[in-house]
Amino acid sequence: MGALCGIVAAGAGLAAAEAAGLAARPEATPLVAVGGEVIDATPRPVKELAVSVLGTADKAVLLAGMALALAGAAALLGVLALRRPGAAGAGVAVFTAIGAAAALDRPDSGALDAVPSLLGGGAAVVVLWLLVARAPEPTHGQEPREAAESAAVEAPAGPGARGAGTNRRRFVAAAGAVATVSAVGGTGARWYAASAAGRGPSSARFTLPEPASPAPPLPEGAELDIAGLDPFFTPNEDFYRIDTVLSVPRIAASEWRLRLHGRGAAEREYTIADLLNRADLIERDITLACVSNPVGGTYVGNARWIGVPLAGLLEEAGVRPPGEGGPADQLVSRSEDGMTIGTPVADVMDGRDAMLALGMNGEPLPQRHGFPVRMVVPGLYGYVSACKWLVELELTTFEDYDPYWVPRGWAEKAPVKTQSRIDTPGDGANVSAGTVPVAGVAWAQHRGIEAVEVRVDDGEWQRARLSAEDTADTWRQWVLEWDAEPGEHRISVRARDREGGVQTSRESPTSPDGATGHHGVAVTVTP
Repeated sequence: MGALCGIVAAGAGLAAAEAAGLAARPEATPLVAVGGEVIDATPRPVKELAVSVLGTADKAVLLAGMALALAGAAALLGVLALRRPGAAGAGVAVFTAIGAAAALDRPDSGALDAVPSLLGGGAAVVVLWLLVARAPEPTHGQEPREAAESAAVEAPAGPGARGAGTNRRRFVAAAGAVATVSAVGGTGARWYAASAAGRGPSSARFTLPEPASPAPPLPEGAELDIAGLDPFFTPNEDFYRIDTVLSVPRIAASEWRLRLHGRGAAEREYTIADLLNRADLIERDITLACVSNPVGGTYVGNARWIGVPLAGLLEEAGVRPPGEGGPADQLVSRSEDGMTIGTPVADVMDGRDAMLALGMNGEPLPQRHGFPVRMVVPGLYGYVSACKWLVELELTTFEDYDPYWVPRGWAEKAPVKTQSRIDTPGDGANVSAGTVPVAGVAWAQHRGIEAVEVRVDDGEWQRARLSAEDTADTWRQWVLEWDAEPGEHRISVRARDREGGVQTSRESPTSPDGATGHHGVAVTVTP
């Protein structure tokens, strides 16, 4: 009974906190705030393991684990409340303080961010005492049905007072009602918080203008029509998402501001209208890749982006690249959620299509991909270039400032490595003997793919047929028509880029600057 009281009370507290988060910030709710602190404090090897094992489900698993741990602690406090309600109340206060402290420690926090934890803690204490006061006394020498039917109706008043005559069925019904209301209310509040930014005045979504420099038409043959091969353009809903936020930031486009300042820059501020009305908007096809992508992994995608050339924005503020005497060699981008990402100024201003992206595949950025503005820099891994929910750009130096990932063991600079992947046949596939298409994608952003080669078992490397190249900043599809013979086979792939680089067979982990090795799949060929 005590454990049930504690768990139901904890659920009511979390539901109240989620509801309060709608008035404050969803990021300030206890589970999200404490989860953010856990993510920041997690050592790099543990993060790598989580991503490799759980993939994009890592955040859901973290929240579920925290909820289970909280349920266990709540059950213990509920048992304690049966005999020492004051001590149980003090335990709830400790958890409330942890949630409030975590919320106040998050980036851009304010005093109101403690409110969800405080209200949630208060609701938990009230529900705990009310349930404990109505919990029936344990019975001795009676069958459960007899005990329930012989129990009295009313419970004594006062927190922690246990009613010997309370009807067990009424207690269970009351606990069930509280649990149901909490589940519906808490889930509804979380759903609304996650989706509200995509609706109505909370986001003030905009219509993308026609770019002054549109992307050229996709060349004929850029997309191979092969079953099992990823499409040339990755749909927005399928595009990978790797970040540290447990609650996607809600940013109203009409209220969004971008601050540009720092060494060698005349400070400026931009609104979304300032960017949308610029005469130099560009549209480009660019492939993005995450440094956490293992060899053969799926944390890579290709999209058509619309945005403002970043180099032009910096030049208007008087910024010069370090090679021309500029005092800053690092551009630090800051996100609404507090994430900081450092990008070499030289790379941003070397002529590549680095941009502040406003649109993705013909529509404004989806909320989960950085609405209203994010950075896109071809040729660099996302953790050193692709800041989402962008609110600030600061010119500084690598010597003076370490962005978020560098103290956690990742490299300061991380150009994308030449990589290739087999999409079909999949690892462990069974195919029939005869001609089998082996196909996949290869990428070496800002260098371009020159060739892709495939090897079966220990045979010679064979040149695959490449799709037509869109640009050097996008991946290319490839296919090899394999004359498959019965038996067990191992198929491997490697790519060559336009600068003479060959994808190395040396295997290395994703840290500190990207995985290396050849992707391979095991295939069984039946007669």
